[in-house]
Amino acid sequence: MKVAVIGAGYVGSVTGAAFAASGHHVTVIDSDKRKVDRINSGRSPIYEPGLDALIDAMVRRRLLSASDRYDSIRDADVAFIAVGTPSRPDGTADLAYVRSAADAIGDAINRDRFTVIVDKSTVPVGTAALVASRIEERSGLKHGEMFAVASNPEFLREGYALEDVFYPDRIVIGTGNAKARRMLRKLYAPLLGRRTYGALADVVPQPSRPLAEPVYFETDEKSAEMIKYVSNAFLAVKISYINEVAKLCEALGTDVNDVAAGVGLDSRIGAKFLQVSSGWSGSCFPKDTAELLSASRKYGNELTIVQAAVDSNRSMHDYCVEKVRRRLKTLIGKRIGVLGLTFKPNTDDARQTQASAIISGLLDLGASVSAHDPQGMAMFQTLNPDLEVRYCSSGEETAEGADGVLLLTHWDEYARLDWVAMRRRMRTPYVLDTRNFLRKAPWKKRGIEYEGIGIGAVR
Repeated sequence: MKVAVIGAGYVGSVTGAAFAASGHHVTVIDSDKRKVDRINSGRSPIYEPGLDALIDAMVRRRLLSASDRYDSIRDADVAFIAVGTPSRPDGTADLAYVRSAADAIGDAINRDRFTVIVDKSTVPVGTAALVASRIEERSGLKHGEMFAVASNPEFLREGYALEDVFYPDRIVIGTGNAKARRMLRKLYAPLLGRRTYGALADVVPQPSRPLAEPVYFETDEKSAEMIKYVSNAFLAVKISYINEVAKLCEALGTDVNDVAAGVGLDSRIGAKFLQVSSGWSGSCFPKDTAELLSASRKYGNELTIVQAAVDSNRSMHDYCVEKVRRRLKTLIGKRIGVLGLTFKPNTDDARQTQASAIISGLLDLGASVSAHDPQGMAMFQTLNPDLEVRYCSSGEETAEGADGVLLLTHWDEYARLDWVAMRRRMRTPYVLDTRNFLRKAPWKKRGIEYEGIGIGAVR
């Protein structure tokens, strides 16, 4: 099949490459010429492990290309909208990019063949109808006759996106149009039936978990749109819950890691998203909870548990800053090293990260900050131009003259740092690990005071 993907960001580039690997002919469309050029030269426009090699292989096989023009939509059987939907100040999703994509599709769509338009972006309930009406207005076609709009939310984890796209737990399709359902099932057939990728084994990741047949779940457009928001809000609530529990564990002298492990053994609960952190952040959870809460207020059905999770999450940022201040007595004139600026490892995505809130808190209380991230420093600096941060070329450099080192993102390379050498560079040998990532290291032997979340201090 011929596929067009509008948007060459975290969702669009992965989606396009995966469908190309499934044997479809894919064109990724983006107004950013730099992203277009990178894809056409066999390089990923974002940092995602393995994506460079996959895109290069697909471009070489002539299954994947990119363009800044919408002409290819005319030949597409299926066109995906995978553009950003950032939050407005009131928490609602800004659909400007979605509307623009819908208008462009309406102008370019083939009026002589049936085309399925798919919302891949995370969009509010009712967006499929909005997209359909705009395409009708621009094209003169009637929805359901020569085109149909479907919702197909993505469930990709940044850093593990290739594994998620090739070995999904579920594929959610929302459309009431029978022809669109048949075409989308045909589109996804290779991903549903293929567990190994033969000649592509060198560029398609091996699954890290036992595989079950993915669930192909069909519903209506609105329900599919709602599924994505409810899924992300539930995970945000789960993270906030274990972070709240961690505070109590610390007060009681219990180990939150053991508590979470024991609780996660219950199959009704599961171990995922029971890992302590400085709070959830990134490009999805903050904006998706904000949109869900905005919708709940609009319809007079307050989601108090989601609001509580949001409030708890904000307090977690303050909690981490206060732990450092309490240990050092004051932050005035203190230098703090920060390890990790992205919201999770294995991505360069520094949008709405916990690091920006925590660093702001440190600076407000009089500290200076030196920071490092293996992939996210450029984006973080661009998104936070007003933060006075000294960016370091290595994790070790953040320890220079530091009164404490704060680990926010659990990149593997931070476990390999020479902490003994870092100890010699620090003014105060103190580490706060907000992920409890390094809790088993020999801190006493290193002469460093180590503190985690929900486990107390190791002196």
